[in-house]
Amino acid sequence: MANEQPQMSPEEMSAWVREQFQAANKYLAENGIISDRVLTKDSRYLAPYVAIWKFTTQDKKELWLVNGDVPTDVAGKNAADNARDVLRYFSFQWQMKAQSILDDPKASANPEQQRYAQYLVDRAEALYDVVGMEELWAAPEEQGNS
Repeated sequence: MANEQPQMSPEEMSAWVREQFQAANKYLAENGIISDRVLTKDSRYLAPYVAIWKFTTQDKKELWLVNGDVPTDVAGKNAADNARDVLRYFSFQWQMKAQSILDDPKASANPEQQRYAQYLVDRAEALYDVVGMEELWAAPEEQGNS
């Protein structure tokens, strides 16, 4: 993920969001979770890097899902109150997962596991950077005044 978002046309943005939404639903279904609806007011799209979705499920639970140019991951609604905080949560979780891989002698000796741990660290650091970018998180009415 880069510091500047590439310019996307409205059509490209819409296609990217639709693709991420379909991938998110597929991921949930593959994991035995059937979504009921997406809570769009809580979801955020930082195209073409990351989409943060808040879903309700058919069994009336709420969950967060992150996807895009990051590992697809899911967390319960209690992980965070908003999209920004859930990115912070995933950043921390991925750092811990990478560290546990690196601390495991068998995993750390496996080049594929080493690459995966580095991928997690890279994405965790990128998410942490995004969390710190105030301009991305300003309320819509504030964005027009900057």
